[in-house]
Amino acid sequence: MADIDIPPHLVELERAAYAEQQAGALTVATAAAVQQAITKHAAATNGLSRYELERAVKAAVRHPA
Repeated sequence: MADIDIPPHLVELERAAYAEQQAGALTVATAAAVQQAITKHAAATNGLSRYELERAVKAAVRHPA
């Protein structure tokens, strides 16, 4: 997978969602906020797949190097 520049705000949103998920308290609003931000960023970036961006964000949060 190519290196993807992930904006810090996407990492923070995903961290919040993942923490809620781990606690069994993930809300629709939190999940929707993450999806909306990822979709918006991918659309603003020429050629970047929303799927690949989401995968990179999740990996950065759940499996940091």
